[in-house]
Amino acid sequence: MTELYPPIEPYDQGMLDVGEGNLVYWETCGNPDGKPAVMVHGGPGQGCVPNMRRMFDPERYRAVLFDQRGCGRSTPHASDPDTDLRHNTTDRLVADMELLREHLGIDRWLLTGGSWGTTLALVYAERNPHRVSEIMLSAISTTRRSEIDWLYRGVRRFFPDEWEQFRQGAGTDRDGDVVGAYARLLGDPDPRVRYPAAKAWCTWEDVVLSLEQQKTAPAVHNCQPGDDVLAFARLTAHYYAHAGWLEENAVIRDAGRLAGIPGVLIHGRLDLSCPVDTAWELANAWPGVELLIDDHSGHRGSDIKRAWMLDSLDRFAGGRADALAGR
Repeated sequence: MTELYPPIEPYDQGMLDVGEGNLVYWETCGNPDGKPAVMVHGGPGQGCVPNMRRMFDPERYRAVLFDQRGCGRSTPHASDPDTDLRHNTTDRLVADMELLREHLGIDRWLLTGGSWGTTLALVYAERNPHRVSEIMLSAISTTRRSEIDWLYRGVRRFFPDEWEQFRQGAGTDRDGDVVGAYARLLGDPDPRVRYPAAKAWCTWEDVVLSLEQQKTAPAVHNCQPGDDVLAFARLTAHYYAHAGWLEENAVIRDAGRLAGIPGVLIHGRLDLSCPVDTAWELANAWPGVELLIDDHSGHRGSDIKRAWMLDSLDRFAGGRADALAGR
C-alpha cells in the first residue's frame, strides 16, 4: 500500500476577493520556502479536502489549495439558489488562479489535479505557460461536448435502467438536453425541486463509477443533498451545460503551447467516466509529456495511480525523500 505524506495543517490561509462579490478560500501548507505547487480540485464544485495536502512532501513543497468559486469555503455558496452563477465560468476561474498566484507572490508553480481539475489546469497552463513549472494530472478530462455527451448519455448502454431514472428526473424526453434541464432544476428556489435533482444527479455520478474494483477511497458523492452536494451538482451541471465555455477540442488543439513544460498524465484504462482516449489524444498533442495508464483501475484512486502521482511529485521536487514511514 502506497502511503501519502502525514497529515498537515495549513501555515497560512485566507479569503481572496476576486471580484463580482466572490471570495475564494485559499490555504498554504508545507515549507514556506519550498517549491510552489497548486492543487486544482475536481467537480466542478468538489472543493478541497485535507487529504489533498498529503500529496506533497511538506519539507520540499509550498502547497497551495483553494476552493473554486461557489464551493467549499468560498462564498457565496452555490448551494444557495440566490447565488448568481453568471460570473462563475472557466475564464473567471483562470483569472482567479492568476490573482491568487500574484497575491501569494509566486512566480511559477507546479499544477496538479484530477478530473475537471485537469481541464482547468490545462486551460490555465495554455494561457499562462510562463507561469507553470511542471504539470501532473490524473483522470484526464478536457470537457469537450463529446465527453459530456458520453458521461450523461452514451454510457447509458452500460446502465439503461439507471439512466432512464436519471432522464426522468430531468423531465426531458430521451433526446432532450438532460444536463441543461438539471442545471435549471438545481437552481430552482423551491427545495422540493432542487434537492431531488441533486440526489438524482449524484446517484447517476456514482452509478457510472460503480463497476470499479478499487475500494481504496470512498465514493466522491454520498447522495445526501447537503450544501456541499447541492453546490457540486449545481456547479457541475452549470459548467457542463455550457461545455466549460470552451471551443470543442480547444484544450487538445492548444496543447502544443505546453511544449517545454515537463508533464505527466495518469489515467485508468477502466475509467467509464473519462474514457482513456481523451488522455491518449492529449498526450499525442503535447510534445514531451509522459502518459501512464493503469490497466486495472478506473476513475477513482488506486494504489498504482497514487504511487505514480507521488513519484512524479517527488521527482519534480528534485528527488525522492530520504525516508517516509510506510513507503
